[in-house]
Amino acid sequence: MSIESVVKSNRKLRKLIEPFYWWTLAFGIDAVKFVRAFRGLPSVIKEYYIIKKSNDIKNKYKIRFAVPVLDEKLTESGTASGHYFHQDLLVARKIFQRQPIKHVDIGSRVDGFVAHVATFREIEVFDIRTPPMPVSNMIFKQCDFMDAGIALNDYCDSISCLHALEHFGLGRYGDSIDINGHLRGFNNLDGILQSGGILYLSIPIGSPQRIEFNGHRVFAINTILEMAKAHFELIEFSYVDDKGDLHENVTLNSQSINNCDCYFGCGIFEFRKI
Repeated sequence: MSIESVVKSNRKLRKLIEPFYWWTLAFGIDAVKFVRAFRGLPSVIKEYYIIKKSNDIKNKYKIRFAVPVLDEKLTESGTASGHYFHQDLLVARKIFQRQPIKHVDIGSRVDGFVAHVATFREIEVFDIRTPPMPVSNMIFKQCDFMDAGIALNDYCDSISCLHALEHFGLGRYGDSIDINGHLRGFNNLDGILQSGGILYLSIPIGSPQRIEFNGHRVFAINTILEMAKAHFELIEFSYVDDKGDLHENVTLNSQSINNCDCYFGCGIFEFRKI
């Protein structure tokens, strides 16, 4: 069992270790990668000397031990779990099936979900950060989505906001500090969506509900349902658990009370505007 899986499965250990991990990562030190690299170092040194001895007259290369990759033999052949992997594929699939007239995204990952959608349709992206270079099927608009002056009422019939709303008002991306920033952002999501339109919203869920400053908020499921109930009906709820596994189309009853037994999960809400 890997170090990561041990930490994820032990909530007390995770609460103890996570602050240390995120603080060191903020200064460019990935403690998990460091441990894996340290474990992989002996075998890589051994393999280097095997390659060096094999460098005979027939195969004469200049060999430098200059680009060490120490941890990849201890990892899987890619990441097929976790919040972003599951939410991006799930919501992109739903948009493909629904084929909305105009789909708008607010702040989701360009190199993940937005790229998935752009392979089969046009997508308009609103983000507070500087837009990337022009890309086919992606239309970028820079704006602060907490701004009450966004005059785009009934702008689209489909909108996504994946792993973004929890950051609003915490200053992480250059936005203004506002403890109610997520509420201002949600009001604008409501405002630009047409009646009958679909909102795909993903946010961190877990207990306790908290702000992990200045990274993100973690919401109780009932907080999101209460926030949405005036103008939206819930069509479907899915979530990614603390181990990174997807639970699709879950019935919310007792699950919402204990936040699907998550400490840092990902709730994926599909709402229809009423």
